[in-house]
Amino acid sequence: MDPGVDKIVSSIISEAQENANKIISEAEKKAESIIKDGERRAAIEKEKILENARKQARMQYHQLISEAKMKARRAELEAREEVITEAFKRAEEELQKITSSKDERYIQSLKNIIKEAATEIGGGELVVHVKEDDKEKIRDLDSIAEDVKSATGKDTILELGEAIQTIGGAIVKTKDGRIEVNNTIEARLSRFEKFLRSEVAKILFD
Repeated sequence: MDPGVDKIVSSIISEAQENANKIISEAEKKAESIIKDGERRAAIEKEKILENARKQARMQYHQLISEAKMKARRAELEAREEVITEAFKRAEEELQKITSSKDERYIQSLKNIIKEAATEIGGGELVVHVKEDDKEKIRDLDSIAEDVKSATGKDTILELGEAIQTIGGAIVKTKDGRIEVNNTIEARLSRFEKFLRSEVAKILFD
């Protein structure tokens, strides 16, 4: 080969090699930059994912704690309600025993209950309904009628009506049945239940 041509070829090859090296170097730098940028982005995304995971974990933790507290509170209220209900049940059983006996306290209470109901109606001709066993306990209705007359200023006549199914107490009605006051023990317990439950709760849990 001609020395001149050989020199030209050698120069071209050398220049091409140099260009190739530059391109490779730049490519490597670019690749390294891309990799670093990718790693940086990946680290940011990783931190975001971790932070989101931490947030979710905190939210779930607080939610679980809140649910656990609510369940515990509900269980406590249910347990209290059971205790109060049981207390009422036992009180009712005790009242049934007392009203089934000839306890003077109950007899006096029964008379007061009838007087209270008759006075609430305003006196007049009234019919008194009690359970069968209580009829013999209130044979002297005239004295109760006199007390009602004193309280209302109206002549009052009380007569026994048909027996009713009840633990105790009485239902008093006008002769025509248009006005009625239910003063049975069940009705009185029902009327005062909210207050009584509150009082029972204070006694049992305060």
